[in-house]
Amino acid sequence: MILLTTWAVFTAVQGYAITKTGVSCDVAGLDSAISNLILGIIGVLTVLIFKFYQPGKANRLYRGAYVIAVVIIYHHAITFVLNTVFAQNKEYLVFIEQSMPVRDVMALLVISFITITHWLVGYIQDKEESEKNKTEIETIMREAELVKLRQQLQPHFLFNSLNSINALVITQPQEARKMVQQLSEFLRGTLRKDEQKLIPLKDELAHLNLYLEIEKVRFGHRLNIETKNCENCLESGIPPLLLQPVVENAIKFGLYDTTGDVLITIETKLNDHLLTVKITNPFDKETQRSKSGNNFGLESIQRRLYLLFARKDLLKTRTENSNFITTISIPQLK
Repeated sequence: MILLTTWAVFTAVQGYAITKTGVSCDVAGLDSAISNLILGIIGVLTVLIFKFYQPGKANRLYRGAYVIAVVIIYHHAITFVLNTVFAQNKEYLVFIEQSMPVRDVMALLVISFITITHWLVGYIQDKEESEKNKTEIETIMREAELVKLRQQLQPHFLFNSLNSINALVITQPQEARKMVQQLSEFLRGTLRKDEQKLIPLKDELAHLNLYLEIEKVRFGHRLNIETKNCENCLESGIPPLLLQPVVENAIKFGLYDTTGDVLITIETKLNDHLLTVKITNPFDKETQRSKSGNNFGLESIQRRLYLLFARKDLLKTRTENSNFITTISIPQLK
């Protein structure tokens, strides 16, 4: 509708301009209608051409050659049609011939405008589509890396649990059976949560509790867990299976080199739309120096948090009074 209105206005203006040269209104109107009809057809064809074919940003030569070729075609087409229509009006044929340079310039400007405009529209659309595809590819790659990171963390715990079950089968068969059931529930929950980006903290803690029950079978009374959760934290979102590797790391470096009881604390807080989970375990610098690979779990978690939130400051660790403290921050959607 806008294009049709523009064409009508342009036709009326051109017809009015022709009347100023002394030509009658009916002749000027017919001339303007024919001229702009031909120009309109060429314009529509130009739009269709650039809709289905984009010559590329650098190929200016093609666009320039196209505009010149179209203007030449327009020149010959309008000359032929107007000379045919006004063949009996010799004086007007002279006017047509004299006005052709002006008509050609107008056609050049109009065709150039249409060509550049629709090429730009097509170029912008192609660029947006390319950016969209790039974003989708990056998202797929990010999701694949997140899955890979989760899969890398699970075998460590699984191997340890199977070794413990193997040791209990003969000495404590009832405990071994209990541990198999707990391990089954834990792995089933792991599969259910693998596809979710964020889950409520209460669900993550419930899943973590399954893991801790398994570890308590392994370590008995030596493993003590203290949890401090604020009431408004439990519905906060957290990436699934995020805390288990941290607690596994805390157990590994808190219990493996000691024979006494060990206390691991898990504390959660929610301030300014930021969920904070702090995990504290005993830490002996002397016994930790000989261990290798002790940062794999934490590095994987840091990578997961970066892929999800594009921030590198969401995982922090420090030692304080012979304790190793891991702090995880999870931004909450407002």
